Amino acid sequence: MRSEMAQQGIQLDGAKFCCSICLDLLKDPVTIPCGHSYCMSCIKSFWDEEDQKKIHSCPQCRQTFTPRPVLVKSTMLAELVEELKKTGLQAAPPDRCYAGPGDVACDFCTGRKLKALKSCLMCLVSYCEQHLQPHYDVAPLKKHKLVEATMKLQENICSRHDEVMKIFCRTDQQFICYLCSMDEHKGHDTVSAAAEWTEKQKELRVSRQKIQKRIQDREKDVKVLQQEVEAINLSADKAVEDSEKIFTELVRLIEKRSSDVKEQIRSQQKAEASRAEELQEKLKQEIAELRRKDAELEQLSHTEDHTHFLHNYPSLSRLSESTDSPSTNIRPLRYFEDVTAAVSEARDKLQGILTEEWPKISWTVTQVDVLLPQPEPKTRAEFLQYSHQITLDPNTANTQLSLSEGNRKATRMREKQLYSSHPDRFTDKRQVLSRESLTGRCYWEVEWSGRVSVAVSYKDISRTGNGCGFGNNDKSWELDYYNNRYEFSHNNIKTPIPGPPSSRVGVYLDHRAGILSFYSVSETMTLLHRVQTTFTQPLYPGLWVGGTAELSKLK
Repeated sequence: MRSEMAQQGIQLDGAKFCCSICLDLLKDPVTIPCGHSYCMSCIKSFWDEEDQKKIHSCPQCRQTFTPRPVLVKSTMLAELVEELKKTGLQAAPPDRCYAGPGDVACDFCTGRKLKALKSCLMCLVSYCEQHLQPHYDVAPLKKHKLVEATMKLQENICSRHDEVMKIFCRTDQQFICYLCSMDEHKGHDTVSAAAEWTEKQKELRVSRQKIQKRIQDREKDVKVLQQEVEAINLSADKAVEDSEKIFTELVRLIEKRSSDVKEQIRSQQKAEASRAEELQEKLKQEIAELRRKDAELEQLSHTEDHTHFLHNYPSLSRLSESTDSPSTNIRPLRYFEDVTAAVSEARDKLQGILTEEWPKISWTVTQVDVLLPQPEPKTRAEFLQYSHQITLDPNTANTQLSLSEGNRKATRMREKQLYSSHPDRFTDKRQVLSRESLTGRCYWEVEWSGRVSVAVSYKDISRTGNGCGFGNNDKSWELDYYNNRYEFSHNNIKTPIPGPPSSRVGVYLDHRAGILSFYSVSETMTLLHRVQTTFTQPLYPGLWVGGTAELSKLK
């Protein structure tokens, strides 16, 4: 038979002579009434498990037989299998993939199991490609729900009733079986697992749309920020270049003025020295003339000839009048010290201007802001992310205020406190400022009793007179609390503010965004007043105290 097959060129596919249960070449092959063939031992074991149901079926087509068919070895199939073995053909397909550690194994395979391709949520069994085929061919099995092979099939079995959990209890948010729905979940809001899956799929799509929308928004933000980074670099480079040019011009101007002063001094030095030397020469000539005349007079004095003496004396005794007589032009000498004094005065003025202008320049640099707008905090936990520990500055405290608790608490006193004199001290108002200056996003809280005002202020607020009071000028913003009523003040404009009574107020500052908000703090955060403006300097928290006020320690 082997030679006949070879002569006729017949090619046999070993896979067609495999048992669909053990996936190996048929051993003692038998053909059951539906026409499918199996190893005798495989189909016998399969039907032994079905004996309790009194109905026996084909593992592939699911056709049932009653009574249990009698198994008879197929001689022709046995000979074909033996011929395959002799030709050396392998029964298993070349791409057969056996299940390894961590893989889902086919529950139908016997012996060495193949990797499962799908799991059936109705059968609660995982199938390899060959054992899965009936689910594609047999009409009743086509209705079963197939999913990617999973090891979690047992999670679909109710641990109490050993039934498939096909129902979802929305009341308890868990899967249950039909017996559970009639037992402990009776009366609950229940739907089929498929219906809940469909509903959650809708929610999932909405969630994904929101996430994708946020991704798109964030990608736009990334592009905007990238453009901002490029703009920052270009702007900074230009500012550095322009600043260098301006300072270079200033340096050149100073060097030019230095050169001009030097040239003027040297010119004046030359002119004055020349004049002095010219006068010196005239004086020397006059001295020589006077010496000559003195010598002639001396010689004449020795002449005893009366006629000669009287004839020559008149001409020798007359003196020529000097045009620059030192005796009539003596004055205090002034050299170039005044020039040095004038240059020193110019230097001091220039230093004063640079010192005065430098904080403005530095402040302008720090106020460069290209960040995208950030949402304001909503909950106290979000506010606390921006909390700042603030202390009061004793040098600013009015003498009727006593500081304690590490300079965090201010109390009004009847007697004046013995504070040293200081230019920063408030003299006419019971006020105090913090040591710390605030920029960026900051949050702090004040706990009070009695009449208290919470404020923020620029440092250059006046320290004397009625105008130094918080809220009475354009340099401070104040929230006043008295008799369970709030009042907001700025630039001497007062606005009544409704709000719940509270012994604690929170202050939120977003300096760059120009936002200042006051909150009543209890179990919830209640917005009392919100200011939208432009801050041009760093801000200092401040207190006006008619009772006691303490800056809270925030974690």
